[in-house]
Amino acid sequence: MLFAPHYARAEHCRCVVDAATLYSAPSREARAVSQLVHGEGFALIDKAGGWAWGRCLHDDYVGYLRADALGPMDTPTHRVIAPLALVFANPDIKAPVLKTLAIGAQVAGTEETGFLRIDDGYIHARHVAPLDAVEPDPVAVAERLIGAPYRWGGRGADGVDCSGLVQRALELAGIAAPRDSDMQRDQLGELLPEDAPLRRGDLIFFPGHVGMMADGGMLLHANAYWMSTVIEPLADVIDRLRPTHPQPVIARKRIAS
Repeated sequence: MLFAPHYARAEHCRCVVDAATLYSAPSREARAVSQLVHGEGFALIDKAGGWAWGRCLHDDYVGYLRADALGPMDTPTHRVIAPLALVFANPDIKAPVLKTLAIGAQVAGTEETGFLRIDDGYIHARHVAPLDAVEPDPVAVAERLIGAPYRWGGRGADGVDCSGLVQRALELAGIAAPRDSDMQRDQLGELLPEDAPLRRGDLIFFPGHVGMMADGGMLLHANAYWMSTVIEPLADVIDRLRPTHPQPVIARKRIAS
């Protein structure tokens, strides 16, 4: 049972800026723990000193973010599926670019010829999909972010971390995933026998790290070693970890297709 001085009903709101960092404490000096991109939902529980505390609606992750990053929004109709989507001033690719939205950003809009019209501009139709659209291959989603910088707590805006990459890729494929790699290890997929051949989409878990197999031998992951999202031989990753981790791979899991 949980006791508290008072209880508050959560106020559901959305991220109204391009992206907002979620912190472990109400300070920009605190550790970043996750990230919301435009349009993603947040259950606001408390607000003080310009900071909001609550949980992310997509994964129940709890933290602090700047209160001015939150506000009311129309119910989203579409989601950004490109690494970055340009918002044009007019339905013309030569028009001024007003801003960019990261992969996963949610917007309310009306489809026009070749564009999605939103409140403050136009997004090219190739950069968005209806909110209920499901990508057939989560690895193909992750491959769009190859070259994106590694960013602790990132989920696609200005960078991504290992578990953020997996979470975002699975999300666009219609699979809900928790935020951190240890949670993903415990909650996603079925454990593979050690002698089972790996295939595209299998998740490989290391101490404090996760990646997705691009095929039977190549690992796709966002990592601090390269400070980037890369595809490289799984064997190379294991060899790098072996000097400091007697068991570099701690789980191999497969999500049923």
